[in-house]
Amino acid sequence: MKKVLFVCRENACRSQMAEAFARIHGRDKLTALSAGSTPSGNVNPRAIALMKEIGYDMSRHVPKSLADVLPELYDYVITMGCGDACPYLPALRREDWAVPDPKDMDEEAFRRVRDLIETKVLGLIAKCA
Repeated sequence: MKKVLFVCRENACRSQMAEAFARIHGRDKLTALSAGSTPSGNVNPRAIALMKEIGYDMSRHVPKSLADVLPELYDYVITMGCGDACPYLPALRREDWAVPDPKDMDEEAFRRVRDLIETKVLGLIAKCA
């Protein structure tokens, strides 16, 4: 099992959806976590609603700080386009997916970001096979 950590600033949207897709599609290949450099108080309600559209319940997800995540060597650390706000984390491989933050987007654009994250997670899972 590969250990993957998805990181964005607030851990309220992009990294939470990435963690969810890794659990949906890669449960036999990946152990997925997500965290944020400055986590918000809640997961974005629209992210919860749009993941529910595809059958995944994120209502129990909570934003986590990078300080809450075990300091270990990850196979992959995936940043979501947060730039300098993401500190160095030990990883065998690092990728920045440069996913736009959908929090201020309309619902259709938010869905496109959700679907982009799913596509990227599926590509990651294929690399782990």
